[in-house]
Amino acid sequence: MSSDAPPATAHSSERLPDILLRSLKFLADTGEVEQACRLAGEACVALRKVDDRSAQRFNALLHRLSPKVPW
Repeated sequence: MSSDAPPATAHSSERLPDILLRSLKFLADTGEVEQACRLAGEACVALRKVDDRSAQRFNALLHRLSPKVPW
């Protein structure tokens, strides 16, 4: 385990949206914008009834990235 990783806590699962959002941004930055949008949309749908705040964050990312999709 990396020494840069924060210590595990009872609330570690609350960090998951942050980790996934960073991962999707990285995916988009590497040229996979459409895939990042699709995954952000899936995350938004999966979270909207259990974690509205996180769902809104994925929705915001989707809306920021979608104009960059090369249709």
